[in-house]
Amino acid sequence: MAEKKPYYITTAIAYASGTPHIGNTYEAILADAIARFKRYQGYEVFFQTGTDEHGQKIEGKAFEAEVTPKEFVDKTAGDIRSIWDNVNTSYDKFIRTTDDYHEKQIQKIFKKMYEKGDIYKSSYEGLYCTPCESFWTESQLKDGCCPDCGRPVKPAKEEAYFFKMSKYADRLIDHINKHPEFIQPESRKNEMMNNFLLPGLQDLCVSRSSFKWGIPVDFDDKHVVYVWLDALSNYITGIGYDADGNSSEQFGKFWPADLHLIGKDIIRFHTIYWPIFLMSLDLPLPKQVFGHPWLLQGGDKMSKSKGNVIYANDLVSLYGVDAVRYFVLHEMPYENDGVITWELMTERSNSDLANTLGNLVNRTISMANKYFDGVVAKTGAVEAVDGDLKAVVTGTRDRVTAKMDSLRVADAITEIFALFKRCNKYIDETTPWALAKDEAKKDRLSEVLYNLSESILIGASLLASFLPETAQRIAAQLNGSLRSYEETDKFGLLPDGTKVTETPEILFARIDWKEIEPKIAEIQAKQKQEFEAEQAHIAEVYAKHGLTPQGTALAAGTGAADGAAEKAAASAGDAGELKIMDVEAKPEITYDDFAKLQLRVGVILACEEVPKSKKLLCSKVQVGSRVYQIVSGIKQHYSAAEMVGKRVCVLANLKPAKLAGIESEGMLLCAEDEDGNLALMTPEKDMPAGAEIL
Repeated sequence: MAEKKPYYITTAIAYASGTPHIGNTYEAILADAIARFKRYQGYEVFFQTGTDEHGQKIEGKAFEAEVTPKEFVDKTAGDIRSIWDNVNTSYDKFIRTTDDYHEKQIQKIFKKMYEKGDIYKSSYEGLYCTPCESFWTESQLKDGCCPDCGRPVKPAKEEAYFFKMSKYADRLIDHINKHPEFIQPESRKNEMMNNFLLPGLQDLCVSRSSFKWGIPVDFDDKHVVYVWLDALSNYITGIGYDADGNSSEQFGKFWPADLHLIGKDIIRFHTIYWPIFLMSLDLPLPKQVFGHPWLLQGGDKMSKSKGNVIYANDLVSLYGVDAVRYFVLHEMPYENDGVITWELMTERSNSDLANTLGNLVNRTISMANKYFDGVVAKTGAVEAVDGDLKAVVTGTRDRVTAKMDSLRVADAITEIFALFKRCNKYIDETTPWALAKDEAKKDRLSEVLYNLSESILIGASLLASFLPETAQRIAAQLNGSLRSYEETDKFGLLPDGTKVTETPEILFARIDWKEIEPKIAEIQAKQKQEFEAEQAHIAEVYAKHGLTPQGTALAAGTGAADGAAEKAAASAGDAGELKIMDVEAKPEITYDDFAKLQLRVGVILACEEVPKSKKLLCSKVQVGSRVYQIVSGIKQHYSAAEMVGKRVCVLANLKPAKLAGIESEGMLLCAEDEDGNLALMTPEKDMPAGAEIL
């Protein structure tokens, strides 16, 4: 027997700062589908995923949760692994960057790079983004914020070790030019070349000394290893790399990786930093890095503060595992961002899964039982229409393979469902119910049902990499086994006389939106309560240490934070600094422009939700002697009840407009932070309703 060809696929390891939403979970499902299909083709696959558990952000999260960083990541890593299991991912290894063997290798890797002269000690003064654990120069910022996540940065200065990125830049550029498949899609490659490599690389900060939650530099314990050098190296430590030269047999078999599957937001780290680190270690580069697009909730990035997060476990509880897998795999474009909503999820489940696939299997098995006591047999009563069906069915495997080879997973699933749609058309063409009325056409009816059963079984076999549970359930109902990859281009292997199940199982029940909508509302209400409780707890924690949730010191005595607050600020990672936010500047205006706006103080007399709207509240606002009706998109941030009685700032001379069919006569002024949280602007003192804001 020929030795299987190895195939090594990885996901980005999930940052263990919280529970991943469906957009994060999508990556694990996508990698799983690719891994399963490669196994199906006969490869020896090693599929690695895991969690990234160090860094300043996690140190701060642990402070807020009042646990140690290790206790915090133990819980979140467990939660992440359970989600990956819940969506049926078949990973071979789940690595944690707090695993002892990984930490020891990171120390060895750092020292090896240092001794080679690729890492040197200096100090850094620049702009730092805590969520991304990244330093930036002024020129690299986008609208004054982090170019990766869009959040504010803050000045930082500290002693650090640096990696000489420019030493390997030309070599990396040459590699990318000679291996056009290395970075996919093409647009990601162009972005890396034009925005980062060709303008010239700056040396990279690879250690931190302002916080402690990281892997210590063993020859300088004031420093911890920069989180990206730590995290990226999991791809080699997880399969047995040893910086001392004693790497495992497994490492020799599987490295270089065939595919790093990552989100488009971290493409730079994987296609610039990581290859250069590997060059420093004299290791070959991965064969391909694919930066997949994002899955957006109705067009927006998911955020707990916005109240628009959808979690995989909630989807699974309402729709089932394979319905969730189908949606994220089939609905995500190759290059552009995809969209998920509860409504769209319901529609796809009903149209594609319940109708196209589920109804096909149910009808076929029901007809076999009704007309032949469940026995499916060949009779040789062939007609011309059979040839077209067989051509579509036997040609599907190669079409699916071509799509998978180019990582177009959604298109591969479309090819499989084209097979099922062809089966439904075949039923319409052959009209089995009409054949059943003529005894002379009994053999033809039997042949038709055999062809349908065989086609469905081949389709289910190809579907198994994407919807594994569904494929097995289909095969069980047809009393057959899923076909091997080599057998799926052959028609007629279902044994003559096979007896199907007596009672067909409903693969995907149709979902009534009216029944499921209240359950979704319950999920969203629970998420909101949990978020509010979490924010309240965080506020209590900071207050206990003399800090606000934003990290500024509470006034006490002389106004300075006490020792406990200073200690807490250090633990939270520079938590004691004022939180700031920069936004894109608008064109300069004159005073005459400003004078056209009439801003006045208003008092909200009454407020109610706008029917059938998830965002709008309608308020009655007393402004002077007039009561304005104002519609505002703040429902996710304020309840109607808590609006009543508030003093607010009103733009009183805004031209009336209709929102959701309701006339709005003004605008309430709000502030918005980088996470989309809104806060009404209110006067500091108890000003009368109608007072002018100057």
